[in-house]
Amino acid sequence: MMEVEEVGNKMQSQMRLHPEPEDDADLPLPALFDRASRLHGLASSSALDQEGIRKGVELLRRCDEMVSKLGLFSTNETKEDVSTANLKYLLVPYYLGEITEKIAQEDRIPILKASQNHLKEFIALCEVLELIPEDELELSRQKQPDTVANRRAQKIARFRRQKAAETKLQEIKERKERRGRSLRAAALSAPVEAGEEDALEDDGEEEREAWLATISLALCKAFDLLDMLKKEEEMLLAVKERQEKDGNAFAREMLDERTQKAEAWHHNAANRAPYSKPADPITCATFAQDVLEGRASVSQAHEHKHQPLIFGPASLVGGGLTSERERIAAQVFQPGYRLPTMSIEEAGLREMKMMEKWQERTAKMIKEANSAWHKDGTSSAQEDEDAEEAKARAWDDWKDDNPRGAGNKKLTPCG
Repeated sequence: MMEVEEVGNKMQSQMRLHPEPEDDADLPLPALFDRASRLHGLASSSALDQEGIRKGVELLRRCDEMVSKLGLFSTNETKEDVSTANLKYLLVPYYLGEITEKIAQEDRIPILKASQNHLKEFIALCEVLELIPEDELELSRQKQPDTVANRRAQKIARFRRQKAAETKLQEIKERKERRGRSLRAAALSAPVEAGEEDALEDDGEEEREAWLATISLALCKAFDLLDMLKKEEEMLLAVKERQEKDGNAFAREMLDERTQKAEAWHHNAANRAPYSKPADPITCATFAQDVLEGRASVSQAHEHKHQPLIFGPASLVGGGLTSERERIAAQVFQPGYRLPTMSIEEAGLREMKMMEKWQERTAKMIKEANSAWHKDGTSSAQEDEDAEEAKARAWDDWKDDNPRGAGNKKLTPCG
């Protein structure tokens, strides 16, 4: 991955500082596709400027023209009939649709339409070659009703196919790395015969699996990108139609009205500032939203009371509960978990009060510890040491005056 990034950075710097020569008209299709795919990779990672993106679009268009002239794919073939060397050219329309969408232009609608046409061409070609799953085809052909459940199931299936393709590509990459390490170790340990080397390096089937997994991954991304481009086109067409219908006068009038309201509000606030008393801070999120949207005033009193949720029939919950019987009936259907006993605002206010009490108690203890009477009642370490030393000296003097056994009369000869 680091090598790819280094190559991309070098290519980007060369394109910006030293533009590529225009003598690439005679390049063969494999070399042209490699150069175009590198530019597509840089554009996908947002490491390419607009000049490089347009250059990539030009190279991919030339690749598409060459593929059409050579007739590499036919409507009478399936994926088994396509050779491994030609599988990668199926990605040309997909690369072209993805990189075309990144072109920056004032009128974006033609860009969206061109990108959608390339993606539809790629999907149609894969459909002819039987590379698209049946469930994806059924929904795209409107054989299934376009419901929320069907769209959700389609997204889940598409996500699973995408993860399976990514896992397959990762496995093939790790397999190639292990084989490369084993080949290098075998070359160092013992010479490899010509036939054995061909057998070890024969990875045509593995390359085919890699390109098929790449095409499957590109199909999943193409369907998602096509849906996104359709929605973007619909929004842009609606905005354009609104502008053509109303013109810019409506927007300018709305902006002027908002500007006047903002200026009047600031002017009135500046006039009231010297005489008005600052309002208490709003600690309730719902009340703050009501104030911002004009449903309430800052001066209104607001109590942070948590209203418990009531479950039950809509006729009881929606209407007023006039009797104890109706209230109990509305509370029959209760959830299987504990309901909150207070709102977030109430919990925050309670914690704030606890912290204030704790700070007051801590400040009081610090004040008492620094007071004079508290200091008088405690002795210093030096005084404690002096007292211990005096006690030890008094004990030594007593032992000198009273030797061991002096008071025992039985030890004396005349006892």
